[in-house]
Amino acid sequence: MTLLQGNADLVLLVIVAWALQDRVKNAWLWAIIAGLLMSFTSGLQFPVIISSYIVIIAGIRLLIKRIWQVPILMMLVGTILGTIVLLIIEYISLIIGGTSMPIGDSMSLVILPSVLLNLLFSIPVYTLIADLASWLYPTEKEA
Repeated sequence: MTLLQGNADLVLLVIVAWALQDRVKNAWLWAIIAGLLMSFTSGLQFPVIISSYIVIIAGIRLLIKRIWQVPILMMLVGTILGTIVLLIIEYISLIIGGTSMPIGDSMSLVILPSVLLNLLFSIPVYTLIADLASWLYPTEKEA
């Protein structure tokens, strides 16, 4: 789904929602797998998306342990920050690769619409991933 030139990144939303689950211990592994799959399908250099996803998961895990304990709020904050980090790293890699892009156009046509679309899909994705995590990792009361 696109808005102007921005796209919703459902893979990013899934790994952010997965990293926010308390019982999940292997969010790093899924971030690396998702980064590998997205690197194969995108036209960017190989380590760009993998490193972006790892940085995003590291930031989410650090914030959830140190600052906030409200997962829905962290989903929204993680979505905003994760989208911005991902797209800025992609922008820098494109500039290094020789593509000329004005920063103002990139912000207004790509980054802000992408943030808006990701925010739109973040709560439904979080709900689905939370249900999946509770199904895969039941607590003692649920089992």
